[in-house]
Parts: sequence; C-alpha cells; structure tokens
Amino acid sequence: MEFRKITWDNFIECIELKVSPDQQQFISSNQHALAEAYIASDEGQIIITFAVYKDERMVGFISMYYDDGDGNFDYSSYGIFKMMIDHRYQGQGYGREMVEKAIAYARSAPRGEAKVVELTYKPTNVPAKRIYDSLGFQLTGDVLACGEVQAVLTL
Repeated sequence: MEFRKITWDNFIECIELKVSPDQQQFISSNQHALAEAYIASDEGQIIITFAVYKDERMVGFISMYYDDGDGNFDYSSYGIFKMMIDHRYQGQGYGREMVEKAIAYARSAPRGEAKVVELTYKPTNVPAKRIYDSLGFQLTGDVLACGEVQAVLTL
C-alpha cells in the first residue's frame, strides 16, 4: 500500500471514490474532505491528504493532521480525520492496512514528533471499531456533539 500526494493528475479519480451505500451515513465525500483540508490549511493547520494505492490502483483516500500541542509534546498528535476505501475494494483488508500505514507515517514524524495518533468514529460503525480496537486504539471517554467517540493510540 502506498500513500501518494493528490495532484491534478489523480484529483478527479479521488473525488469519484465512493463507500458502499450502508457506509454513507458514516462519512462525507472526498470532495468535501478536500475542501475542508483547503480551508484548514489556509487557516494555518497542518493537513495531510493522500490518495491510497494498492498495486498501482487507487483504492482509497485518507486525510490526516498534525498538531504540535503548541510546543508541548504531551499534547502533540497526528490525527486521522477521514479515511475511506472505495466500495469496489472493501473486504480485502485494505482499511486495516491503511490505518497501519497511517500509524507508521505518524511514527516516522514527517511533520514533527507526536505522542499519539487520534481519531473519532461513530460507535455504530462496527467495522471501523473492530479495526481500531485490534490495533490498540483506546477510547478516551470523549464524545463529540455529532455523537462520534474519540480514540487514541500512544506512539
């Protein structure tokens, strides 16, 4: 699996990726995520977006961020803001592999050192919960206004 920069050459393919109909309740479109990334980057946040490839085929999308904790390592993090595998490639272990790759990316500290990888998800998204639990993410007890729960993995 490879994370590649989103460019003019792969942008359209990326925004055309879709999850299965039963997963649409859990996630916004890639186009929406890229627009959010643009605005957040413009406001000074460190946003990292990738098209996800497997065997030279685009199979998914991931949006991450880096927060240096305002210089305090104890509050520093990489976050997985959005991730998805196109419906045509689900059920092949790519979701888990993508999270493993995101964790490895965070451990490599390309934007700076961090204490944790954090993410949020809807508790009814059982496939996502299974992946996160199996990789060692722990619930923090925090629940967002939208009903998503927060989980962290210490690096």
